[in-house]
Amino acid sequence: MKKILNIIKIAAVSAFIAGTATSCLEKYPGSYIPEDDAMKTFADAEQHIIGIYSSLKSGSLYSGNLTLLPDIQSDLVMASLTNSNPYDGIWDWDIRPTDSSIEAVYGSLYAVIGNCNFYLEKVEEVRASLTDEDQIDLLDTYTGEAYAIRALCYSELIKCFCEAYPGENGRDDKTAKTMKGVVLRTLYTEPEPVRRASLYDSYQQVLKDLDKAEEYLEDGDDDPTVNESDVYDNYYISLGAVYAIRARVALYMRDWDNAVKYSTYVIDNDAFALSGTGVNSTLGTYAFDGLWYYDSGTEIIWRIGFTPTSYGGALGTVFLNYTRDLTYFYPDYVPAEWVINLYNPNSDIRYQAYFADESITGIPNGYSYEIPVPLVVKYYGNRNFTSTYQLYHVSMPKPLRLAEQYLIRAEAYYWKGDTGLASQDLTTLSQSRGAGSVSVGSGETGLQTISDERVKELYMEGFRLNDLKRWGWGFERTPNSYSQEEGNDMKVSADDPLFVWPIPQHEIEAPGSEIEGNESNNR
Repeated sequence: MKKILNIIKIAAVSAFIAGTATSCLEKYPGSYIPEDDAMKTFADAEQHIIGIYSSLKSGSLYSGNLTLLPDIQSDLVMASLTNSNPYDGIWDWDIRPTDSSIEAVYGSLYAVIGNCNFYLEKVEEVRASLTDEDQIDLLDTYTGEAYAIRALCYSELIKCFCEAYPGENGRDDKTAKTMKGVVLRTLYTEPEPVRRASLYDSYQQVLKDLDKAEEYLEDGDDDPTVNESDVYDNYYISLGAVYAIRARVALYMRDWDNAVKYSTYVIDNDAFALSGTGVNSTLGTYAFDGLWYYDSGTEIIWRIGFTPTSYGGALGTVFLNYTRDLTYFYPDYVPAEWVINLYNPNSDIRYQAYFADESITGIPNGYSYEIPVPLVVKYYGNRNFTSTYQLYHVSMPKPLRLAEQYLIRAEAYYWKGDTGLASQDLTTLSQSRGAGSVSVGSGETGLQTISDERVKELYMEGFRLNDLKRWGWGFERTPNSYSQEEGNDMKVSADDPLFVWPIPQHEIEAPGSEIEGNESNNR
């Protein structure tokens, strides 16, 4: 019965239409939900959790800014010569505390957190009113999901607005207790101080929420790799998704043992499998291509559900801009040549899914100059949307994929000194993509190998800037004839303060705020 109710919930989430969340902390409690509209019944709770999922569709989050900005700011793309200037301050590293795209990420994440706080504050009252065991079980599932989503949002805020977790080759909690974290809100109706917790306490809040999520979502089976809620292509958070978040957070905290532990739970879970070179007989494509053509595949642990009438941002617009006239591509950003050179174009199916030129797409470049690199077509758009609705560049975000778990475990093994196991994981992933085996050496050479494999797999999924930050790496862009002059020869040192985004200025200046800015606020 629980599984049937979950299926009903999936259908409801995918069909629900709601606006995106863009409120910032200073508008809180301007978005306060009146007491008369409070969550009182099981149906109210169900609609509220659907609303939380719907708020994650926001183009400021995974279907837009949160995914695109960190990679555009880094060394993965070049701005085309005659681009239309989207995210120009991000590309140029001229990022101000008043940057609207940064404000949108910050505000949208806190808006989702506020929605979770409201649900978690009211849910026990609803639970006490229920007598139907199936409804109680499902309400507990919703509660676990709310805790997991709040944890995920806080982890994203920490990733973007905080320094990397300290430590040479492991956690330095003592130093982390002296570093700035994020503003922690766990209540809805009661006021809380508007000040930043320490980096240590911020991550502890994430772990505490994940503990609660695990408690509510586990099904009583002693095997953590088996849970009835775990299925691929999930529109909602399952226990497997909680473990995937835990593995990522452990990596960011330099907690190598837990990174291995939780990524292994996910990798060993039979519900998920790498989508490789096998042909999907229904789609007529490689299984891996289905991830990007149809937003479907056995390695998707959690995706954000879109329909042609209810979706968020259009990730592929800045790479193609086909909708300008439905005749030409007008890319704002094109892949950096060093990225293209990482792939074997003849065998690596990621190259074929992520990049294409006119000989493949049949669509010419609309500019008057040649662009000698293939364009990014990873987010060309869900083919069901393009073929029937001419809705281009809209893809369902896939924040949690099995491939990332292999990369997490490989890197954790590397830091633990076991380059053999690190090589095994990277080889498993690489060979599933039609590429060859991977050997991880020691020292900086080994970390460079891990970096290359993360770029090849996670290209333009929002990881690069944080990877550079936590490794202590800078970067250099190589100028060319088809990219704009401003920013194309940029050299960024590892200690540049803009690896940490500035706290939005209005958050610092809001009445009652005790929020301290970052070093990047003072540039």
